[in-house]
Amino acid sequence: MRHLERDLLNELLKTLPDNIYFKDRQSRFVKVNDALARWLGLRDPRAAVGKTDADFFRPEHARQAYADEQRVMATGQPMVGVEEKETWPDGRVTWVSTTKVPIRDGSGEIVGLCGLSRDISERKRLEEQARLSQRMEAIGRLAGGVAHDFNNLLGVIIGYGERVMSRLAASEPLRADQQELLKAAHRAASLTQQLLAFGRQQVLQPRILDLNGVVSEMRDMLGRVIGEDCELATLLEPDLGSVWADPGQTGQIVMNLAANARDAMPTGGRLTIQTRNAELDAAAASCHPPMRPGRYVMLAVSDTGVGMDAATQSRIFEPFFTTKETGKGTGLGLATVYGIVKQSSGFIWVYSEVGVGTTFKIYLPRIDGAAEPLAHEEPSPLVRGSETVLLVEDEQSLRNIIRDTLEENGYTVLVAGDGVQALQVADEHGADIHLIVTDVIMPGMSGGQVAAEITRIRPRVKALFVSGYTHEALSRHGALGLRTAFLSKPFTAAALLRKCRELLD
Repeated sequence: MRHLERDLLNELLKTLPDNIYFKDRQSRFVKVNDALARWLGLRDPRAAVGKTDADFFRPEHARQAYADEQRVMATGQPMVGVEEKETWPDGRVTWVSTTKVPIRDGSGEIVGLCGLSRDISERKRLEEQARLSQRMEAIGRLAGGVAHDFNNLLGVIIGYGERVMSRLAASEPLRADQQELLKAAHRAASLTQQLLAFGRQQVLQPRILDLNGVVSEMRDMLGRVIGEDCELATLLEPDLGSVWADPGQTGQIVMNLAANARDAMPTGGRLTIQTRNAELDAAAASCHPPMRPGRYVMLAVSDTGVGMDAATQSRIFEPFFTTKETGKGTGLGLATVYGIVKQSSGFIWVYSEVGVGTTFKIYLPRIDGAAEPLAHEEPSPLVRGSETVLLVEDEQSLRNIIRDTLEENGYTVLVAGDGVQALQVADEHGADIHLIVTDVIMPGMSGGQVAAEITRIRPRVKALFVSGYTHEALSRHGALGLRTAFLSKPFTAAALLRKCRELLD
C-alpha cells in the first residue's frame, strides 16, 4: 500500500502543470516536480536538490521567500494563495500564486514545508494593462471636462490678442511682447489638443487613406526633424492596403515618433519607417492584448538609439511622463500617439533594448477601397465678405470678438446668445441671411437644432458649426455628421474667415 502511495505521488508530481516542491527547515529544496524544474531552467528535477531560491532569483525575491517560509515553519500557519513577484537574474519578472504549508513528522514536529505555485504572469499583465487604461481614461475624462471652457477662454485670448497685434505698427515696442502672448496662447491650445488626443476625444475627420502617401509626403520634413547626423530610410510595401484615418492626425503620429527617435539618438543613427500589410491570427494577436485577429496595415518606426528598460517602457504612454530633463519636453508626444491610434481603432506596442534601439509598431484595420488623394491646399487669401451672418454663441466675450472680426471684414452680423434668441432674430430679420455661425452645444437648444429650424424656412442658408467640446460630447449631441462645416475652438481670425468663404463660395 505504501509503495502504491509513493508511485501515485511521483506520478502526480510528474503530470501536474503547477510548480510543486518540498523544502527542509533551512528552505533548501528536497524535491521538485518536473514543472518547477522547467520553470527554473533545469533539465533534471534532481539538480534543484540542496539549492535555495537565492540560486535562481535575485536577492530581493529570495529574501522575501525565505522570510515567508521561515514564518510558516515557525508558526505552523499555512500561507495560502499569496501572489509572489519573482525577479530573475536577467531582470525578467514573473508572478505566481503560491500556497505553502508546513510538513510534520510522526511526532508532530515541523520538519519542512510543501509549496505549490501557479503562473499568473499573464493575468497580472492584463490587470496592469487594465489599471493603466483606467488611469488613462480618467485623465482623458478630466481633459475633456475642462476642454470646452478652456478652449473658449483661449479663443477670447487669441481673438483679442490678434486684434491688438493688427493695430500695432511694426516699429511699436509692444509688438514683440504681444507676439509672445499669442505664442503662449497657441502653445496652450496645442497642449489642450494633445490632452484630448490622448483621451481619444478629438474631433477627427477620417477618410480612406494610404499610409505610403502620408510617409512619402512627409519625407523632406522628417529629414529636417531628425537632422543631418541621422539617416532616414523608408521601406514601403508597394501594394499597401487602405485604412480609415484622419490624414492630419496620422501625420502627427509619424512626426511625434520621429521626434522621439531623434532625441534617442543624440550622436546620430538610423531612423527606419516601414509599412506592410499584416494578417494576424488568434495566436499572433494573443501575444499583444488587446489586439484582435484580423487584417491590418502596419506602420513601424524604428531607431538605433539608446533604448529603454522595462520600467520606462511600462510608462511611456502616460501623459506628462518623460525621461528628458526639465524644459526639454512636455511628456505628451507618445501619449498623443497612443490616443490617436486608439481613437482610430488601432493598436500600438513597443519593443526596445537598452543600447540597441526601439521599434514602435502600429496596426490600423485594413479596409477595402481606393485611398483618396492627399489634398495640397494652399492657404487662401483672407477675402472680405459682404454677406449677412447670424452668430449664435452663448459665451459673451467670444461672441463679441467673433462679431467684431466678421464686421471688420465686411460682413453684416446678427447676434444671439442662445438658440431661442437666434430663432427670434432670424424671424424678425426680413432680409436674407447667408450664413449661420453657431456653437454646437448650448443650453436649451443645440446649434444643430437652430440650423435645422432656420434652414427649414430659409433653405439656402449655410451653417458653420464651432465648438470647444470633445468628440464624445459632440457624439452625444449628434453633431459629428457636421464635420465638413466644423471649426474647432480655439481658432484664429484667419481660420474663421477662410471657413466662412469656403462655405459661402
